[in-house]
Amino acid sequence: MRSLRNRLAFLFFAITLAAIAVLYLYIAPQLESRLRDEKVTQLRDVAQQTAGEISDVAADPAATDKELQRYVRRAGVRANARVALMRIGSFDGEPRPELVADSVDGDTSLPVTEIASRAARSGDTETATESLTDGPVALAAVPIRTADGAVGYVAVYSTPMSDVEGNVDVVRGQILVAGAIALALAVLAGWLIARALALRVKRLEEAAEQVAAGDFSRPIPVDSDDELGQLARAFNDMQRQLAQLDRARKQFIATASHELRTPLFSLGGFVELLEDEELDEETRRRFLAQVRMQVERLRKLSVDLLDLSRLEAGSLELRPEPVDLSELARSVSSEFEPVLAQRDAHLEVRLTGKPVEALCDPVRVAQIMRILIDNALTHAEAGTDIVVSATRDDGFARLAVRDHGRGIERQALSQIFEPFYTSDDKQGSGLGLAIASELAERMRGRLGVESRPGRTVFTLELPA
Repeated sequence: MRSLRNRLAFLFFAITLAAIAVLYLYIAPQLESRLRDEKVTQLRDVAQQTAGEISDVAADPAATDKELQRYVRRAGVRANARVALMRIGSFDGEPRPELVADSVDGDTSLPVTEIASRAARSGDTETATESLTDGPVALAAVPIRTADGAVGYVAVYSTPMSDVEGNVDVVRGQILVAGAIALALAVLAGWLIARALALRVKRLEEAAEQVAAGDFSRPIPVDSDDELGQLARAFNDMQRQLAQLDRARKQFIATASHELRTPLFSLGGFVELLEDEELDEETRRRFLAQVRMQVERLRKLSVDLLDLSRLEAGSLELRPEPVDLSELARSVSSEFEPVLAQRDAHLEVRLTGKPVEALCDPVRVAQIMRILIDNALTHAEAGTDIVVSATRDDGFARLAVRDHGRGIERQALSQIFEPFYTSDDKQGSGLGLAIASELAERMRGRLGVESRPGRTVFTLELPA
């Protein structure tokens, strides 16, 4: 019984067996009782209808027992029942029935005295059932009054209820036969259904083992919309997320090892050179500046790798809110004043004077702007002017960063948003634009670029 299939099959069997038991032990006795009551009711109605002729004869003081016998037999034929006519005498104030006529000769086994006494005392038709050796019998006693209004006779009608017993036995037999067939079908259907469910559960188990082993390539087929289908769909979603996390992890390890190797080797070489005691002060300062630059490069690279990994894994949380892009552009641009002075460059912020609101994460939009401005400063010639603008049009808010450098080659435009791609020999990891593009898409926006010699524009579009 450890198997789900066997448990479900047994459950089907138990439920069907319980239903059959209810039918056999409760419904059949109820049916028998109802049929008996109907039999007694029918006998009473027939007795009341046919007792009139007997009453007319019994009311005549000159009627003989022979005449009474003839009418009793006639009533028995009409009623299709046995009729016994009892004369009511009295003994110590109690009615004392005495058989006068009987539609069946020679049969004295029918106990009619008690029901005749009851009818004589009550003055109304009485009914009862009696169990005899031949089976149960229905009785109906109709009081017959004489000319003075007293109950002088009681006509007792009786009919066997063997047909009721036979009908109930047939029903019980049919219940048993139908129950046996139903049990067989229930066990078979339960086993087949349980087998199908068990196979689907087995697929989940095997898929879980594959995922545990690191294989995310085989999703579970979703073949229905029931609970197991919903579970399979949820499992496939989990599998996709795990596969995405696994790819991000492997990509992170591969790219980190590749990108970190160069600055680490460079740092190792500079450290060895700095250990030289005969190194002059000027060269030492130059080497230390290179060390600081490589450390900064490592810091930026590690942050970019972490952001890219979280984006690819889908674990980077965004907090969108209404943001004024004009204020954000002014604030981020002011952060680059020291770098602009070093590079002899000029950055101009062009705003319309009106708020340019967008629904976005202000921290991530600021990160995109820093990437675009830093990219313009890194890849443009010294002294290049940079223009940052914020506008709103056609239901979109736009942030644009334009420089007047030499531009981007046409064949490189389709690749600049790919991770680790660089279009020139400038220092950089090639991660900034890939991160900026992915962040824009995560905020339901788009990062585009237009470039020609002397002019390059990166535009961030966000839903307003």
